[in-house]
Amino acid sequence: MWRLRRNPLRRRSDVVECWILLAAWFIALAASLVTGLAAGSAVDHRLDRQRAESRTAPAVLTTEAPGRTSASAADDSRVWATVRWTAPDGSTRTGRTTVHPGAKAGTPVTVWIDRQGRLTSEPLAPVDAAFQVAWTGILVALTTGGAVLGVTQLLRLRLERRRLERWDEEWARVDSPKGWRTG
Repeated sequence: MWRLRRNPLRRRSDVVECWILLAAWFIALAASLVTGLAAGSAVDHRLDRQRAESRTAPAVLTTEAPGRTSASAADDSRVWATVRWTAPDGSTRTGRTTVHPGAKAGTPVTVWIDRQGRLTSEPLAPVDAAFQVAWTGILVALTTGGAVLGVTQLLRLRLERRRLERWDEEWARVDSPKGWRTG
């Protein structure tokens, strides 16, 4: 706000820069809020739709699942295997999903499918979904605010370059009375 105070050295570009900064901060805050909330709402809607369209279905392993490797022996990892299930339209389908290591062919497993009977991932738990919604909103808001402030900084750099050009012109006019150069 010091640029708005009365000062004999204040230039018009100082006032313009002050108003640009004030507008940029206002726009950055407003745009960040709007885009963050919109992105969070969109992700929340998508996750709700995924949760509503997904359901479990019984399936059977068609091949033996690979056993544990030495790297996965310490954790509760799962391995990929082929399974067979019945889609909602009554057709038999096969696909690959994760199962416990070493499971034998014919072992019953539970898979997640969508409305068309295609394999899908398990929907996120409500706590995980809320976490993803919140972080998506925060990241989009920060990106939007950063973009607005970045454009503002480019505009300020342009104003500074113009200010320095004018300073050079004025200095050239008053440097020496008879065109002599000092130094």
